[in-house]
Amino acid sequence: MKTISTFLALLLAGVVSGFTAPTTSFGVRRSSSLYMSANEERTYIMIKPDGVQRGIVGNIVSRFEQKGYKLVAMKTKQATKELLDAHYKDLVEKPFFAGLRDYMMSGPVVCMIWEGKEAVSTGRKMLGATNPLESAPGTIRGDFCVEVGRNICHGSDSVDNAKKEIGLWFSEDELISWEDHSKDWVYE
Repeated sequence: MKTISTFLALLLAGVVSGFTAPTTSFGVRRSSSLYMSANEERTYIMIKPDGVQRGIVGNIVSRFEQKGYKLVAMKTKQATKELLDAHYKDLVEKPFFAGLRDYMMSGPVVCMIWEGKEAVSTGRKMLGATNPLESAPGTIRGDFCVEVGRNICHGSDSVDNAKKEIGLWFSEDELISWEDHSKDWVYE
C-alpha cells in the first residue's frame, strides 16, 4: 500500500494523474544547500526506463522514505542523447555505451533528489551492486532485477558527483526545501 507522501510524490512527478496537487504548502520554500544541516547531504537517484515500465517506482520511493530520507525533488523526464552523453561522459568511449544510451532513451526516467545523513553512500547500499546477480537480497536490485543491462536505477557514487548530477538533471528552482516533522523520530 502506498503511503500518502509516496502518492503525493508520484502525483507531483506526473506518474499518477487525475488529481490536482495542493496549491499552497506549509513550511515550503525554494531550496539551496543553505537549508541543510552540516551532517546532511543530497544524492541523485534515477529510476531507469525498465523500473518505470515495470511499475515499481512507488516501491523504490517507499524504501527511501522508510529509511528516513527526505524527498527534495522528483520528476519524470525523457532523457536526450545530449543529457545522457553529459551524465555518462566517462563511459562515452566504451563499446557498450551506444546500447546503454539507447536503453536510457527507450522510455521515461524518474529523477529524484533525496536528502539526509550519508544519503550518497547509504543510497548506493540500498540500490545494491551494479550487477544485480551480486546484489544482496533486500537491496532494490537484489529484489527486483537479474540483468546488469536492466538494473532499474542509478545512484550517485560520491557527494561531488551527486552535486554534478543534480545540476545536470534539475534546475535550482525545481528543488524544494521543506520542514520534515519526522526528522526528530529518525535522527538523534
